[in-house]
Amino acid sequence: MPDSAVAETFKDEAGAIEVRNDLTYLTTGIVNVAFIGFPKNDWVLVDAGLSTYAGTIIEAADQRFGSLATPRCIILTHGHFDHIGSLEALLERWDVPVYAHPAEFPYLDGSQSYPPPDPSAGGGAMTLLSPLFPRGPIDISRWLRELPGDGTVPGLEGWRWLHTPGHTQGHISLWREADRTLVAGDAFITTRQESAYHALAQTPELHGPPRYFTPDWNAAEASVRKLADLEPELVVTGHGKAMAGPELQAGLHRLADNFGSIAVPHSRTRP
Repeated sequence: MPDSAVAETFKDEAGAIEVRNDLTYLTTGIVNVAFIGFPKNDWVLVDAGLSTYAGTIIEAADQRFGSLATPRCIILTHGHFDHIGSLEALLERWDVPVYAHPAEFPYLDGSQSYPPPDPSAGGGAMTLLSPLFPRGPIDISRWLRELPGDGTVPGLEGWRWLHTPGHTQGHISLWREADRTLVAGDAFITTRQESAYHALAQTPELHGPPRYFTPDWNAAEASVRKLADLEPELVVTGHGKAMAGPELQAGLHRLADNFGSIAVPHSRTRP
């Protein structure tokens, strides 16, 4: 059943959608990047989208923050190919620190590839195509930094990072308590990412993390429960449209309460 509370203030000429005065997101193909910061001010980029989208991301940043705008840093929710595809090209332009959870470092410092996807997870063409998706690693050691252990987010006063593993070991989400705003990455998403049609159409529905690239369903369930308990008022996820309000909260609790039947593929069993 679709959840209809889509959060959208306006879309600018570059295609970025504002959902807070200091939060916009841009869809690069089938995955979102987020810009946190007030227009014409300091800002932070969250994730780096698909490859070939560096120019689009730079254009959106220039339009919102000013010509030749440079972020304070880049925060990665995790290192899957669709979240870091344009990262190296962006770093050639901006040369700024990149912060991630230390458990993601092997996939970002050239030492280890992600585990193979699960093409038996079911759900549609994206799942069937998943063995063709890049698994890394990339090597951005020169720019890579560990997120502060106290939960603060570099360059973002009032925000905290939360460890939300399951989709990857070092997956994180960003949370601002003051207005209950959540940037969830792929801890949960708001479209049925396994289906190519839904991935492109982005029908607003609460779903667990993309099935084909999620190895630890027990941790994923715990992460969804943690985020549901925050009662977020607005969320920007890695895939799908931003959502807000009671429909978001009800849908997120429904996902947490029925995680096994909604999110976990039938091909997978959990202890």
